[in-house]
Amino acid sequence: MSTPGDRYGHLRPVPEVSGSEALDPSLQQSGGTPGLTPPRTRTHSGRFITDVVVDLGYLDRERVDQAIGEARVAGRSPEALMVEKGILSADQLSRAIAERYGLDHIDLNVYHVDMGAANLVSVQTARRFHAVPVGYVDPETLLVAMADPANVLAVDDMQMMTGLHCRVAVAAEVDIEALISRLNSLESAVSEAVSEDEEEANLSTAEVTELRESADDAPVIKLVYSILGQAVNEGASDVHFEVEEKDMRVRFRVDGVLTEAARVPRRMVSGVISRIKIMSELDIAEKRIPQDGRVAVNVNDRRIDLRVVTVPTERGEGATIRILDKTQAIRTLDELGLLGDARAQFTDAYHQAYGAVLVTGPTGSGKSTTLYSALSELNSVDRNIITIEDPVEYQMPGINQMGVNRKAGLDFAVGLRSVLRADPDVIMVGEIRDPETARIAIEAALTGHMVLTTLHTNDAPSAITRLQKMGIESFLTASAVDCVVAQRLARMLCPDCKTRTVLSRQSLESSGFRVGADIEAWDPVGCGRCSGTGYRGRIGIYSVMRMSEELKDMTVAGAPQADLTRQARSEGMLTLREDGLQKVNRGVTSIAEVARVAV
Repeated sequence: MSTPGDRYGHLRPVPEVSGSEALDPSLQQSGGTPGLTPPRTRTHSGRFITDVVVDLGYLDRERVDQAIGEARVAGRSPEALMVEKGILSADQLSRAIAERYGLDHIDLNVYHVDMGAANLVSVQTARRFHAVPVGYVDPETLLVAMADPANVLAVDDMQMMTGLHCRVAVAAEVDIEALISRLNSLESAVSEAVSEDEEEANLSTAEVTELRESADDAPVIKLVYSILGQAVNEGASDVHFEVEEKDMRVRFRVDGVLTEAARVPRRMVSGVISRIKIMSELDIAEKRIPQDGRVAVNVNDRRIDLRVVTVPTERGEGATIRILDKTQAIRTLDELGLLGDARAQFTDAYHQAYGAVLVTGPTGSGKSTTLYSALSELNSVDRNIITIEDPVEYQMPGINQMGVNRKAGLDFAVGLRSVLRADPDVIMVGEIRDPETARIAIEAALTGHMVLTTLHTNDAPSAITRLQKMGIESFLTASAVDCVVAQRLARMLCPDCKTRTVLSRQSLESSGFRVGADIEAWDPVGCGRCSGTGYRGRIGIYSVMRMSEELKDMTVAGAPQADLTRQARSEGMLTLREDGLQKVNRGVTSIAEVARVAV
């Protein structure tokens, strides 16, 4: 059974002590937490900070004594004077203060701030005290970053405001001010955007709900907006609000990987869910069944669509928000990572007058983004392009987009039949889920239409056998399907901290990669710009199978998937792992990431 300290990250449970006492370094789990540094020793108590500066090796005694003399004349503190003159950095001063008081030091440029904790106090309070809660030690104890840990009255006031114990760590004053400004901008960016969108509600298909707020709701509204602002700034695709026994956990999915972003105190949980429901025009009183809605906001002058789903669980009602950033909707094939012969085959296929192009992969592998890239190239005044999607994620000018509405009886099959009567040149079907949709799509491809669609299979050759299992005759599949693309999304290495390495042939082959020799590659490290993960952004890994005459003959003959794979590879098709290995060799991603996504 996990302890509260395990659940709350980097610290184990500690005994209750006064706010200004230090966090014992022994309380940290092995490996530590990025940005959180324990004091080297506790022998500095009672000494001047200038002495600690010398002990830590930041300045020599002569230079410090000179600064002390100048400070007496100027009537200022020596440390402030040294920072002003640039001979001592703000970070070095904060580390010396932490060492002086035997406290941990927090580098806020690296440490991942818990937005749920940070929003427990107002921006005005944080600015007055030069202190911000940045995380939880345990469910009853806040970790507070302060510039002046001797200000015990500020700690006492924070404990009274939050109802929680406070444990202090020292951060540079400039970093605390920057964090406070960021918290304020995250809140105001979203709230002001919602207000602007309300004025344009009649002009927008994704209406923004009127905010019904009162003074009592202000802390909850601030927290929700700050979390959404942070999620957008970090490039999250989803935000998960998950109710637990004593609080609510907030997680972001960034580059396909979930990470914990915040903890919401139990007393604010119901308010947070209600605020999300109000924004997306859902029924606040209904907590027994899932609901879904949407809301549009602008964050830092970017239009963002939010798709909201509530999730009733045994512990309470949670929610998941899908973030659809229109600025990231349309990307070129080069940006997606489809290059060389694979790109040429794919591009040639969807520029044909008719036929079917299938993109396969699991949910979240970027299939729709690849099809949007193809549609953006095909989009011209002489082509009638119609899409059927569930739902329409990004609106593209010049393209007729239809959203599935099952409550009204509009599914993929019904919509596809109607589309065929609307004189289309190009049709995009969001997903083939059933035999009826598959048959209509294949027949449309055979009657003079270019059909782009997706299918859930593990690799490209599997798409052929999947259609056969759906009841599509082999000769129809062979005649209609022109190209199949399998894809995954792998995280890209952070260019600021990746490090070169050499992967041996033996280690690669033991992991299932076929190579002829050792290869040069890069490993993730982790820095402030990538939040310590070593990765920033994602790139596609592709396997493109163009249907040759030999593959079509084998399809008609009902050849098994293994035979189709062997033939396609003999014609030059790269597997997902082989394409991923090329990107590893170019320093785009790591071998561990390729092994994770391309099983």
